[in-house]
Amino acid sequence: MMRDLISPAELAELLGEGRPVRVLDVRWTLQKPDGRDDYVAGHIPGAVYVDLDEDLAAHGRPATEGRHPLPGLDDLQRTVRRLGINDGDTVVAYDGWNAMGAARAWWVLGWAGIGDVKVLNGGIDAWTAAGKPLERGEVRPEPGTATLSPGSRPSLDIDAAAELAARGRLVDSRAPERFRGDVEPMDPKPGHIPGAVNVPSSRYLDEAGRILPAERVRELFAELAADGDLGVYCGSGVTAANTALALHEAGIAASLYPGSWSQWSNLPDRPVALGD
Repeated sequence: MMRDLISPAELAELLGEGRPVRVLDVRWTLQKPDGRDDYVAGHIPGAVYVDLDEDLAAHGRPATEGRHPLPGLDDLQRTVRRLGINDGDTVVAYDGWNAMGAARAWWVLGWAGIGDVKVLNGGIDAWTAAGKPLERGEVRPEPGTATLSPGSRPSLDIDAAAELAARGRLVDSRAPERFRGDVEPMDPKPGHIPGAVNVPSSRYLDEAGRILPAERVRELFAELAADGDLGVYCGSGVTAANTALALHEAGIAASLYPGSWSQWSNLPDRPVALGD
């Protein structure tokens, strides 16, 4: 299996080889979803800014589809070409911390059929800590020619997620207090999908926000993964993409439920579980 998490040294080597590489800056957090000003202030040379909310999610959809529904194929096709991605390019995504934004790009672009998408483990902080240079301003590449083919990563609709949860094979990546329903800062109802198992993202990330080595991730998910494939979800499908990436690197197959809790909790006919 080809590794999709790479180090700053590996990215620098790719950039120095003269191969077609498109670097994407996907700096995003819930507190600051628009990271363009951080990008303009300093980014990996050649990187193009990606707005997670605008470029990697659909707009104007009803709440019953979730906060970050997958973009329509035509919209995503235009985005990918605007970012300068061509068929056969290696794409490397990074963000400011913990790979959440970058993992969303990894999952969405991979789902859309971009065949070689990688994530810089540790993001821009790892790059600068390794003594690598930054550049300022905005990069506007020549339009790309990539053609998309959706469905290239496994995903779950709401009914498939419910069925997998009923078998104890759906992982909820949110913080424990949100899983239990103690608090709910974003969505209309607290709690979780009945039957889901909570493995918060903090358990497979180190203090610097990097995904732990594959053997550590395998140990963490060993019991859950023993009987077959897993499903993953979170609040709106962003953190779950990070979980899917960690599992991929550990050699564990996982399908992502893009609607996640933000879709489930907006549907009155869907049951809700509270507590552990």
